[in-house]
Parts: sequence; C-alpha cells; structure tokens
Amino acid sequence: MKKIFILTGEPSGDKLASEVIYDLQKINSQIEYLSVGGENIKSLGIKSIFELKEITYLGFTKVFLNLFKIKKKIDQTVTTIIKFNPDILFTVDSPDFTLRVAEKVKKINSKIITIHYVAPQVWVWREGRIKKMKKFIDHVLLLFNFEKKYFEKEQLSCEFVGHPLLDQKQKSKIDINQIIGKNKALISIFAGSRKSEIITLTPILLNFVRLMNKKYNDMTYVFHSTKENSELTLSLIKDSNLQNCEVVSDDIIKSHILKKSIFAVAKSGTVSLEICNAKIPLIIIYKMNFINYLIVKSLVKIRFANIINISANKEIIPELLQSKCNAENIYKYVESYLDEPIRIKEQVEKVQSILKDFRTNQSSSKLASISLNKFLQ
Repeated sequence: MKKIFILTGEPSGDKLASEVIYDLQKINSQIEYLSVGGENIKSLGIKSIFELKEITYLGFTKVFLNLFKIKKKIDQTVTTIIKFNPDILFTVDSPDFTLRVAEKVKKINSKIITIHYVAPQVWVWREGRIKKMKKFIDHVLLLFNFEKKYFEKEQLSCEFVGHPLLDQKQKSKIDINQIIGKNKALISIFAGSRKSEIITLTPILLNFVRLMNKKYNDMTYVFHSTKENSELTLSLIKDSNLQNCEVVSDDIIKSHILKKSIFAVAKSGTVSLEICNAKIPLIIIYKMNFINYLIVKSLVKIRFANIINISANKEIIPELLQSKCNAENIYKYVESYLDEPIRIKEQVEKVQSILKDFRTNQSSSKLASISLNKFLQ
C-alpha cells in the first residue's frame, strides 16, 4: 500500500488539502495517510500527529517570539515523517513551516517525493526562494497560470491546477430566510480566519456598521467566520449591542449568503476570489501592527495587495490598508458604490474579464489529485 503524509500549517491549508485528498480517495483507495492537519482532514478519517493550532502563528513578531516552539514542532514532524516513510510528502501552503519540514525530510531521505500545493508568492517577494526550493521540492502545483514562468525559469517541475475558490461546485439548496429575515439586504463581511485578524478588524467593521445604520435601513451584516472563531466573533458583536449583525460558519450557508449579498467587505486574502467568482462587488481591507507593516513594506515588490489588482496592474477593487483601514473610509467607499450602481456594474465586469485567465476546465482539487496519483505509479 502506498503512503502519503499530508502537511498543512493553518486552517485554509487544511481545507485545501482535504478537498484534494477527498478526490484522490475516489480514484485510488489503496493509500495510507498520516498528517499535520485540522478538522477537514480529520473528517476524512486521517489522523493528525498534533493540533493545527499549535503551529498557527500570524505575523513576523509572533513567529519570532515562538521560534523555539516552531523549531520543536518542525523537528517532531520531520521525525514522524521519516518513521512513517511515505511515498509522497504532500505539503500545502504555509511555506515558512511546510517547506522547512520538506527540506529537512529530503536531506534525510531523498527517495520521498515532495509535492507542494499553493506556491509561495514569489511574484510578490523573495523570488530567489525558487532556487532553494528546487533542491528539496520535486513538483509544485500552481494556483495561477502566470506563476509558471517563475518556476520554469529555474527548471523546477510545476503544473497549473487552478484556484479552488474559482471551482464551480454544486451546493445544496438552503432557505437562508430561516437564518436571515426576509426582505433584508445583505452585506457579507470577512474579518479573517485568524484570531489576531478578527480582534484587530472586527471592532473597525462594527463601527462601520454603526455608520451604515445612520443612513441605510433594513440591512443585515453577516460576518463569515470559521467554526473555531465563531464564538469570538459573536462575543465581539454582542459587546457592540448591534442588532443587525449575524455570524455564520457553515460553508454551505456562507456560500448562499454571499450569493445573496449586495456587497462585501473583505480582509485582504484569497477569500476575495470567492467573492469575485460570485460576482459580488467588494472592497479590500487590512491592518497589521506597525513593525510587521514596515517589514512587509520593505520586502514586497508589487503595488497592490489583491490578486485582481495585481493581475490588472491597477486598482479595480479599492484597497484600504493600514491607516486607510478605518470605519469612516470603509463607509465612504461602500456608500459610493451603493449610491452609484454603475460603479458596481463596472467593477464586476472588469473582474470577470480577469478571472477568465484564472480558470481551468476541471476543479483544482481534481487536477491536483490526478497529479498526486501519477507520482504514485
């Protein structure tokens, strides 16, 4: 029986990995698995050697403060992988953790095939990482077609499988009126999947809702949360005393609510692609502590934070970052779109044109699973 060790570093990677493995189990049932994963991978009956939250750290300062813990987890993971002796080490996203593990594993046992899904954003910063990666990564599964040129330039085997957030998936029907009152206009809010993001951005977003309530009646603001962070988000909303805010954590319900929304306010990140794919207008927000911001600003080589804007090389989706990320600015931009529907139409049309280059003819998870299976033959 063939073996695969699945290595993730945060909830988003756990979800991506689980979708690939779910498809792989359909085409090859003769595989034994072990992982560092979260609830999604566990739901497939795959054991994780420790809880994912033990290694999920956000920001340079937090990583620095937890260096000893991270090193200990890297060494523990490497030891377990070598003992498990998989045919494939399947690393997913979180390069600062997963690629460090892969490098150590490859040095000890070069026969283990290393496949990485979700390439580091070398087009944003540290393009030189590819030279180092090709010493211990055998194959990279890419989310964006334009990434190929960076990896092919260094002769690192790669394959474009598309972005999972653009997959056209069949969702079960659900009556969201049972959750949200009828005849309510919905605005979807995405404050992040990490605790520190939620603590930073949710108070700003709740102040934005207060400003909106002064002008707009009959609107409901739905905070899209992970199951792990739903209680935290609920407690922040409860403390605000706002009556027209809800929290949802079920993926199917979130998908339906997003499609029924008239607008979205989203933390900078890949969730923006899901919003764009649903043809919902949006603005992007983000705020980090000042030290992290200075570090990032000194390293990045692009003008924009959002992938749509990066691809277009101009701001199609407004970005409110750092000092611009405040309730008054968010309100001003959302108001300008709601009061001028032509702006909504223009944004959605421009975004859809760009998304054409991001799509594949099969789902990303299916293409990734086919690729993994080929390496097992």
